[in-house]
Amino acid sequence: MLLRELQTYLKTHRRASLADLSQTLHMEADAVRGMLAPLIRKGRVCKVDGASCPGCHSCAPETLEFYEWVTAPRPS
Repeated sequence: MLLRELQTYLKTHRRASLADLSQTLHMEADAVRGMLAPLIRKGRVCKVDGASCPGCHSCAPETLEFYEWVTAPRPS
């Protein structure tokens, strides 16, 4: 059920930070990473580099770690 919620959230929002996913699913960030791993292996989700401020260390790492739903190319 949680995996389905994760997929639906990413399909709907297209991109989300690990912090957003963790908060939405009411789970720890490491647990969400574990759920994302098989989706990444299957090519449904990809990890995207987040923006960070030069020299800034006050943001939580989860807010800078982004994941994006991968839309398959349409067959021609």
